Order: sequence, then C-alpha cells, then structure tokens
Amino acid sequence: MKNILVAKDLKKVYGDKGNIYTALNGVDLEIKEGEFIGIMGPSGSGKTTLLNIISTIDKATSGSVFIDKEDITKMKDKSLARFRRESLGFIFQDFNLLDTLTIKENIALPLALAKVNNKKLQKKVKDIATLLGIDDLLNKYPYEVSGGQKQRTAAARAIITRPSLVLADEPTGALDSKSSKELLEALGELNKNENATIMMVTHDAFAASYCKRVLFIKDGLICNEIHNSSNRKAFFQDILEIMSSLGGDSSAVI
Repeated sequence: MKNILVAKDLKKVYGDKGNIYTALNGVDLEIKEGEFIGIMGPSGSGKTTLLNIISTIDKATSGSVFIDKEDITKMKDKSLARFRRESLGFIFQDFNLLDTLTIKENIALPLALAKVNNKKLQKKVKDIATLLGIDDLLNKYPYEVSGGQKQRTAAARAIITRPSLVLADEPTGALDSKSSKELLEALGELNKNENATIMMVTHDAFAASYCKRVLFIKDGLICNEIHNSSNRKAFFQDILEIMSSLGGDSSAVI
C-alpha cells in the first residue's frame, strides 16, 4: 500500500524569546492508503496542533508534510486552497452544515463547487447517502434531523469527492452514545467499502476502538501506538490502559 501521508520531523513552536511553547517537537508519522487512524493524547499533548497542520489550517515551524507526495508545508495560499478542496475531506464536531441547504444540497456542495455535471452529481449523492443510511433524508433540512444524522451528512460531504485523506476532529463529541456508535460504524463502512483513508483525533477511547491503529501523543511527540487485532473490546481496554498511563480521560464505556 502506498503512503498517503508522510510527516517528517514536524515541529510547531508558539511565542518568542522568553515565552516559548513547543506544541510539536519532531513528529514523524506515516499513514497508508486505506488506513483508519486514531490520534489520542492528554489535553495539551499536541494532537489538535498536528491535525491543524495536516489540514492546512496552521503552518509548521519546521519539518515537512507530504500528502500524495506533495509537500503542503511549501505550498502558497492559492495552491493550498486548491489542494484542500480537491484532496482533503473534513468532519467537524459541530457538523458545519449550511441550514439554508437541504441534506442533499449539503452533501453535493463540494461537487457543485467543482462543477461536476448534474447527472453524475445526483448519482454520487444518492450512492453515498445510501451507504450512510440517510438516503430517506435528502430533502430535509439540517434542523429537521438528529445530531447523528447531521454528522453522517457531514461524513457524506467529506467523502463524496473521494479525497486522498479524510480528517475527523472529535466527530462524536456532540453526539449521544447511540448516534456515536452509528457514526463510527458508518466511518468503518466508508473505510472498508470505499477504501477511505481516515485520520481521527479523539479523546474518546470508545471512538478510537473503531480504528485500525491508534497513535498516542504526549508533550508534542508520538510516544506509543497499538494495532487493532479485530477484537474491539480488547483493543478498547488497551487504549484505556495507555491513556490512563498518559494521564488522559479513561471514563468511556463500551
């Protein structure tokens, strides 16, 4: 499998002179095509900074980030905007749907911006909505559906352009347990059936247990990683133990 993402010696320093904070301190990271990766760590560990740099929201102080062999740390703003639109998909904690658009229109928005012809657009929307179990909601508006349905809409929008990498930032943070489980199962289906490459930052061990591999960050460095052996309950327990040793939240239940 080819590498979708390669980060080398990634550093991020905030402040100057006597007031310096090092958020990332030389992170090396590889994500292969078709992986479902979880990123975990205590508050202030650097996981959100890592996500922000990979998503092109923030810039690294030094180091490189290659996505599909393109070094995004050297791109100019115009090229970054194009790359973000064509190669990255985003799922946010607060959904980021447009309330004035229907579910169908929200999902279709990236294709409409890319000027995909209407027949192809309609088929893609129908296919991805069916896969995520929201095909009966396409004519509704976001305020008419549940939080879990909104988040599955956001997942559909993120994946519809077949981006190289889907970035999920605490995607279950605003959901109840039932909706969280449904979303995580949907992401698992996208990963399995569509070969979607997903990187998810989460503080929730239950959410992370759906991943194939989980990386742990502390003090700006990746300090541990574990692989899912297909026994999700055992994987969940392993995640809890590592998070407890790092000083993270271990209150989740399975």
